[in-house]
Amino acid sequence: MPKHIWLLVIGIAINVTGSSFIWPLNTIYIHNELGQTLAFAGVVLMLNQGAGIFGNLLGGVLYDRLGGYRTITYGNIISIAASVALIFYHSILSYTILMIVLGLGSGVARPAMFAMASSVWPEGGRRAFNALYVAQNLGVAIGASLGGFVAKFSFEYIFIANALFFFVFFLLAVLTYKPIDSKYDPHAYGTVLDQNLKIVKKANFRALIMLSIGFFICWVAYVQWQTTIASYTQDIGISIDRYSLLWTINGLLIVLGQPIIKVITNWIPSTKVQIQIGHFIFLLSFIYLLFANSFLSFAIAMAILTIGEMLVWPGVPSLADDLAPKGRAGFYQGLINSVGTAGRMVGPVLGGFIVDIYSIEILFYGLLILFIIPFVATHFYDRKLNSEQLERVEN
Repeated sequence: MPKHIWLLVIGIAINVTGSSFIWPLNTIYIHNELGQTLAFAGVVLMLNQGAGIFGNLLGGVLYDRLGGYRTITYGNIISIAASVALIFYHSILSYTILMIVLGLGSGVARPAMFAMASSVWPEGGRRAFNALYVAQNLGVAIGASLGGFVAKFSFEYIFIANALFFFVFFLLAVLTYKPIDSKYDPHAYGTVLDQNLKIVKKANFRALIMLSIGFFICWVAYVQWQTTIASYTQDIGISIDRYSLLWTINGLLIVLGQPIIKVITNWIPSTKVQIQIGHFIFLLSFIYLLFANSFLSFAIAMAILTIGEMLVWPGVPSLADDLAPKGRAGFYQGLINSVGTAGRMVGPVLGGFIVDIYSIEILFYGLLILFIIPFVATHFYDRKLNSEQLERVEN
């Protein structure tokens, strides 16, 4: 990989390590430490992710206008301010407000990093996105495992570690990311509405929306591991440090399993098929969860889930980059990131409500039905694209 890709990889690993001290324990902290219901915990996470959606869209637009260096710097400043404040303010009101601000800052920076990776290494294709994905999960493995251990002593230490890692990421970005903007073309910016003049570009945007529908559902299901399933493991006697170990397993499998995944993806004929196989594996993991009642069974379910996400998570932004017209990479990455964030926003509220009113088994059955949608959406996402391109060629 080029040097600049390595800098982005290191940066996102540091950033996610810091974030992973907090997000796997959010529901546990709100429910167990602050004494709120699961549904209320879901509302707080919904607001956090809602701010992230706005941040993703804003970050994508800022990237197209200002470039990645300035966009990431602005996002980092917001994140640092919120994470430092979290060290000192722990009431439910202040925690909620600061989680909203933290979601905004993180949302601004993320699409810029993905768009920068594509601009620096366009010949790398999905390898650039996969590298960032692996770095994210290395951060998850380190942050989650350390977070569960630290939380046994005090949640305040969790907030301190989060702030420190954000600051280190800020220093790295300020010192090394400016040269990565060398390929940025400020005159390429325009709005997505400009694409209406070209039918192929309209088809690309419609294809992105179809792809996003399946991506959204996958995140609604996936985020249950961080929310309702997290609380459920506590209820059945799995300690907080062992729950955090599940995310360590997730991250390590992603990092250590890359040679195997590389062989598999080389064998799969297209990124579209890769994503569809990942959807099926997601489905299998939630079927297995219906019978999970011990740490070992949850670890197996997590391993199955991890294989699915290794195919879906880097595949979707890669297709989004393929669909993006010149000068719109930031907007397309911002949109696809905002869709994932929307899934993480809706998921905790929906899951918490269903578990509070019914049971976690009912939630799992509902998710199994919802998984029909990603199969259909991904299967048909490029049908209009292909037919309109064929029509244009014939004309």
